[in-house]
Amino acid sequence: MRYNTEKFKGVFVALNAIYDENDNINTDAVKALVKKYKEVGISGIYACGSTGEGFLLNTDERKQIAESVKEAAGDEMAVIVHVGCASTKESIELAKHAEKIGVDAISAVPSVYYRLPEKSIALHWNSITESVDLPFIIYNIPQLTGYDLSYNLFHEMLKNEKVIGIKNSSDSTCQIERFASLGGKDFVVFNGPDEQFLAGRLMGAKAGIGGTYGTMPELFVHLNALIEKGNIEEAKVWQSRINECIFDLLACPSLYGASKAVITRRYGIPAGKPRLPFLPLDTNDERAIKISDKINKFVEMI
Repeated sequence: MRYNTEKFKGVFVALNAIYDENDNINTDAVKALVKKYKEVGISGIYACGSTGEGFLLNTDERKQIAESVKEAAGDEMAVIVHVGCASTKESIELAKHAEKIGVDAISAVPSVYYRLPEKSIALHWNSITESVDLPFIIYNIPQLTGYDLSYNLFHEMLKNEKVIGIKNSSDSTCQIERFASLGGKDFVVFNGPDEQFLAGRLMGAKAGIGGTYGTMPELFVHLNALIEKGNIEEAKVWQSRINECIFDLLACPSLYGASKAVITRRYGIPAGKPRLPFLPLDTNDERAIKISDKINKFVEMI
């Protein structure tokens, strides 16, 4: 494989987009949050993806976030920037910007909204990779894009030497195993569903990228360490504790609103509100307080 994939292992936070009171990108808060994740042992950041509200941001806002993340992460954390857009042209613009600021890899979903044939999806992804000299990570999230990556197209994409991995957010751990086996030993499969981090890792994922990681990074870092040590029974206990918190977050008006409220409460960093049409959750809402307290209790148990 052309690229060294060792840096793409462990726990990667899918970073929330953070806005100020005027709905502009709060770059100071983005940097502060990335530095906090660095302190607790997070391996890397995945910026401007689903959790990062990438499709609610304009091109300049996505560039602002990418720049802020890279500045705060430095060389100590891997930075992956999602550059997927409806148009290949805009995706290429973001890919070139990502390369210019020195990120470690780019990633993209298929072109959204239109139900395109696989030939178009391959052309979209390959055109993005041809525009830069960066490793590329496929993003498979069929529940949002309406397309579930077929093994035929996966085989085709593996012919592209820049394709080093896949972020797989479908619910099937069988898919994790298949992508890992077909990709080979240096290929990186990122587990997407947070509630099956342990299952995904056991089935071949070398890392995880998740949106709820940002609310409880300490717990995912601990869970990953247990997996690395082979303490699977204890890891099952911690995955269960994590899942308690995940389902509490999902019971709120919106996951993104709840996550930002919990991040603000836990770290004192103003994570703001999600961009409409996502619903917000007040930081003083009883649900935000209870979830924050539960996560803090679990952190104290580590």
